[in-house]
Amino acid sequence: MSWIAAATATTSPESAQQAIGYPSLFLLVLFGALVPVIPTGALVSSAAVVAFHQTAPFALALVFVTASLAAFLGDVALYWLGRRGMGSKNGSRWLEAIRARAPEERLAQAQAKLADHGVAVLVLSRLVPAGRIPVMLACLMAEWPIRRFARGNAPACLAWAVTYQLIGILGGSLFPEPWEGVVAAVGLTVVISVAPGLWRRVRAAS
Repeated sequence: MSWIAAATATTSPESAQQAIGYPSLFLLVLFGALVPVIPTGALVSSAAVVAFHQTAPFALALVFVTASLAAFLGDVALYWLGRRGMGSKNGSRWLEAIRARAPEERLAQAQAKLADHGVAVLVLSRLVPAGRIPVMLACLMAEWPIRRFARGNAPACLAWAVTYQLIGILGGSLFPEPWEGVVAAVGLTVVISVAPGLWRRVRAAS
C-alpha cells in the first residue's frame, strides 16, 4: 500500500485542478458555441488567469489549445446543423435559433461585408461581440460549403482564443491572488461585450 500513499502524496491540488479544469473548459466552450448563451470569452479569460498563477510550464498553452479547439468544433457543428436546416423543408430548431440571434440590420451588414471581404470577415466576427451568428447565417445564405467555412473559421477561433487569453493574462499579472484576476478579467470581458451595444444606442439616440 506504500505506493498508493506515495502516489497520493505526489498528486498536488494543482494537478487535480488541471485534470478537472481543462475538460470542463472544453465542454463549456463547445456548448457555448452551440448555444450562444454562455459567456465563453469570460470562461477563457478566467482559465487563463488560473493558468497564469500555476507552476505547470504549459498551462497557458493548454488553455489556448483547449479553448480554440472547442470553439472551432462547436462552430463547425452549429454550421453543419444550420446547413441541414437550410436543406430541410421544415427547417430546424438550430437554424431558427441562429436566425433569432441575427437581426435583419446586422444580417444585411454581415452579407455586405462577406461579399466584399470573404473569409476575412469570419476572423473579425469572432472578435466582435455578437458578430459571430450574423456572419455565420450570412455564410449559410451564401451557401458556403462546410469546408470553406471551416477553413475561414479556424484562424477566427485561434484569434478569439488569443484575445481572451491575453485579457486573462493581463488580469493575472495585475493581481497577486487568482480570484482577483478572475474578477478583473470577467469585468473586462463584460465591458467589451456590452460596449458596442451601448455605443449603437447612443448613436441612435443622438
